[in-house]
Amino acid sequence: MLPAEPTAETHLAVTAPADGHPASGDPAGPGTRPATLRPHAGPNGGDGGEAGEDASRDGRTDGHGESSGDAHGEDTMDLRLPDEFFASIEEAATGFGGSTSGESSDGAHHWLSPSDHATFRPAIDDLLDGIAGWGPVRTPVGAFHLVPVRLERDLRLISRWMNDPAAAAFWELSGPQSVTEGHIRAQLTGDGRSVPCIGVLDGRPMSYWEIYRADLDPLARFYPARPHDTGLHLLLGEIPDRGRGLGGLLLRAVADLVLTQRPSCARVIAEPDIRNTPSIAAFLTAGFRLSVEIDLPGKTGALMIRDRSLRHVL
Repeated sequence: MLPAEPTAETHLAVTAPADGHPASGDPAGPGTRPATLRPHAGPNGGDGGEAGEDASRDGRTDGHGESSGDAHGEDTMDLRLPDEFFASIEEAATGFGGSTSGESSDGAHHWLSPSDHATFRPAIDDLLDGIAGWGPVRTPVGAFHLVPVRLERDLRLISRWMNDPAAAAFWELSGPQSVTEGHIRAQLTGDGRSVPCIGVLDGRPMSYWEIYRADLDPLARFYPARPHDTGLHLLLGEIPDRGRGLGGLLLRAVADLVLTQRPSCARVIAEPDIRNTPSIAAFLTAGFRLSVEIDLPGKTGALMIRDRSLRHVL
């Protein structure tokens, strides 16, 4: 999204948040925030008038670029998967990498508790292909899982991360919890074009992510967007996780996860501030290429792109 830059970590172009999306994690710091164009509509900004939105609103498309019905308006078959199917998904997710809960200085956080069972049901009709059902992936540093944010569970932790001076400089979400809450709630109550997530590494909540439809974001006005371009923003929350290459490793893992789970997506993008050298370095390490510099509201962004066709080369 177009907003500002997050922290020492870079921001996928999915890099800029709605207000300038935070850049995703960079090895040297917490993360970078997006440019000042907020991608999602909501209390925090963003005019919500991105490319492709009108078609989705009037029913011509289903959010994935597919027709929502045939020429005759026939009803489609209502297919219900058996409970055993969802149970097997939950078992795989909770059994991956050990513990299903993590602890932070804020206390215990049960990221994959039984009450979250519904989140494992794949939402095949949403704009981002059911992030909640993507499950964990193996990385060189452990099992990593993107868990959609729940304000009642995660707000205090995320707000604490946003008040770290390194993060505040890019995300501009420091201050009382209400500031962070407004930014996240705008996404949770929007049309689903941006999904805020907690990054859980081996059961430990350690990063904040925003996965968004760059082609439906105000960012699309500033670069030649393609259908289903997906953007990323990353903030490494804990200081010990910064500056040791973790941002680049996780950016690669999440970008590849997006390309695997979203067959219609050919590119993952980010737009960290051109001055954020560590963030750009993290994206390059993660297999992104520097495409071009783009003038965004409030910053000059480095358009970083990870192409599906080059994912096994870079």
